[in-house]
Amino acid sequence: MSATPLLLKPARLVAGAGDFDQRLDQLLAWESVSDKAVQQTVAEIIDRVRHDGDVAVVDFTRSFDRVTADTMAELELSEQRMAEALKAISDAEFDALQCAADRIRRYHEQQQQSSWQYEENDGTVLGQKVTPLDRVGIYVPGGRAAYPSSVLMNAIPARVAGVSEIVMVVPTPDGVVNEMVLAAAAIAGVDRVFTIGGAQAVAALALGTESISKVDKIVGPGNIYVATAKRMVYGQVGIDMIAGPSEILVISDGGTDPDWIAMDLFSQAEHDEDAQAILIATDGEWLGQVEASMNRLLPEMERRDIIAASINNRGALIQVPDLNAAVALCNRIAPEHLELSVADPDMLLPSIRHAGAIFMGRYTAEALGDYCAGPNHVLPTSGTARFSSPLGVYDFQKRSSLIRFSAGGASDMGKVASVLARGESLTAHARSAEYRIKD
Repeated sequence: MSATPLLLKPARLVAGAGDFDQRLDQLLAWESVSDKAVQQTVAEIIDRVRHDGDVAVVDFTRSFDRVTADTMAELELSEQRMAEALKAISDAEFDALQCAADRIRRYHEQQQQSSWQYEENDGTVLGQKVTPLDRVGIYVPGGRAAYPSSVLMNAIPARVAGVSEIVMVVPTPDGVVNEMVLAAAAIAGVDRVFTIGGAQAVAALALGTESISKVDKIVGPGNIYVATAKRMVYGQVGIDMIAGPSEILVISDGGTDPDWIAMDLFSQAEHDEDAQAILIATDGEWLGQVEASMNRLLPEMERRDIIAASINNRGALIQVPDLNAAVALCNRIAPEHLELSVADPDMLLPSIRHAGAIFMGRYTAEALGDYCAGPNHVLPTSGTARFSSPLGVYDFQKRSSLIRFSAGGASDMGKVASVLARGESLTAHARSAEYRIKD
């Protein structure tokens, strides 16, 4: 007896319908906070690493990843091992990694910020000093899937920013090492690689151990234990973000091949069951054609079970009266990835306020952005594009204000500061400024 074929039934919504707002809110709802059991487990792991350092990390790695090791030295990969990975991958894989790395580097070099200062008429100098972080930790998933592209997207901006040392952690369950991940690390300029993962790896990077120096910032995606650990150590170190499931929102005028759109939606749905794929269009009949394409193409997908769960639980096809309404919905959703699959994407662009990355035109598949377009694929999810930005060079730099008053400037501004300080009843502040006032 043959298995029952999977059937995709994404939610069908019509903007303006009586239940539209309620149904859309239900679709968008996502709770990224871990439950108490996960939080307790992670807290215990972090506390153990804080007190026992390398020993705790090795113990957890043996237990969780089924790796045979007695010391941290056995869990660190040498430069020679990374160089061997470059030879182990195929020529096509090497060329693809190198091409992607070159494009990512070129794009992020445009984000480089410089220190600056200016001098006022009285000789007072004000400015800003831009300084790279000293040490950054990169978390790379290594469980169900491995992502060499994530190595490039996280490490290259850090290197462009001028970070002195980049430390990568990647779990290797059962001792299985992904050669492309190591090759990507070599190409991106990663300094040290440890085959550890989970909350214990985050704790090691944040707190430091005998073998791993404490980093200034941790970046990179992971499972709920990794995300929870990053949340718990934030403040002791910086983090990039707490990322939710992957998302794509496609706005189309109905002029794009339905098969193309179906596969664009699949490209995010295949990440995991909680990923979200939404299509907005003005033509209800064309939306039906896309749904038909999705069901026809699904059997060809290796991860069809994951795609089906994602589309049926969180996917949607939304009909709107016009493209202006589509843009308004986009700004409400604030998607991680936005495809403007329309004849004139430039016309819509000025009205787009909230989106992590915007892919313009029918030929610009979101998948190109995941790998080799150049802009970073580490993007805000779950509506956080309302106030967050893609990972970039600026995330690996900090800024210090520069202030140098001349005698005359200190006298003039001392009078202003005195009034404001006494208004706040901070007498020492006031007198400190007043000492510099000329008679």
